[in-house]
This record gives sequence, C-alpha cells and structure tokens, in this order.
Amino acid sequence: MAGGGFSKLPNGSVVVAITLPSPAQSVGPDTPVRVLVHAANRARALTRLRNLGLRAVYLRGNAEPPTPDEITAVLHHPDGLLWRARPERAQELWHPIRALLRPALPARQS
Repeated sequence: MAGGGFSKLPNGSVVVAITLPSPAQSVGPDTPVRVLVHAANRARALTRLRNLGLRAVYLRGNAEPPTPDEITAVLHHPDGLLWRARPERAQELWHPIRALLRPALPARQS
C-alpha cells in the first residue's frame, strides 16, 4: 500500500518518508502524497502520524528513503511534518501537515 523509508541522522534522530493515498478530498483520493516526519526514532515518527488520524501507517523496509532535499526540507520546518501531493514532481512546494488534515470548509450559504 505505502512505500517509504527512513534515514538516520548523525545526531541519532531519524527522518521518515512515506508515500500514502491522500486522506484529503481537496487533493484527490487517487493522488498519492509523500509525507515526511522528523522524530527521535522510527516508532515515534509513526506515532506522530497515527496521532494525527493516519491510523494505518506502517513502515516495512527501506525501499524509498528520503532524499537529501527531503531531509533538508523537514529539518528546516518547525513542526517537522511536511507533505507534497505529487512526489515525482520536485516543482511542487512542501506543505505543513495541518494543510492536509484540516477539514474542508463548508460551502457558504447566502
């Protein structure tokens, strides 16, 4: 279901990268998203995602570890959680995780 991997940093922390089906309708249900998480270890990284409502997140193997650019992006973000809708397109900017998980705004009625 999901491809992903991790990179251990010199300070002992890890960056986990996972490609998942989009949980947001605004992105599109068939559009994969690449999620990056910076945490003390792999278990804590996955727990951070599960606590946000992404319950079925597992990391099996290290087939798609984060690239150096992805590691730099997540390390420079204050939350340490980022996503991008099209993993294969480097032109798209990274977004904070709350932009993916916030509920869609209801339509305004006049």
